[in-house]
Amino acid sequence: MKIRIKPLSVNKCWQGKRFKTVDYNAYEFNLTKMLPNEFTVPAGKLELTIKAGFSSPLADVDNILKPFIDILQKKYNFNDKDIFKITVEKELVAKHREYVDWKLYEYED
Repeated sequence: MKIRIKPLSVNKCWQGKRFKTVDYNAYEFNLTKMLPNEFTVPAGKLELTIKAGFSSPLADVDNILKPFIDILQKKYNFNDKDIFKITVEKELVAKHREYVDWKLYEYED
């Protein structure tokens, strides 16, 4: 169902300066080290597929997107404005078995 309203960016949702938490800084550091160094981002429009394993059924699958994508673009030096399609899947897993599986590839209209 198409609704004719301009989508609201997360950047327009909050007033004032936001600061990274200690948890975010640790996540960024660890994720950056775990991501492969040898990865080439395709030129042009991109598609991102993510499958995330959560140990809590209460976890919102969309909450992981912004920090994960921001870290990807910082590591691989691309602009996330080039992502035209995102597919996200949630899986429930045992505690301490959480994961993020991802693929970034050329988007085909």
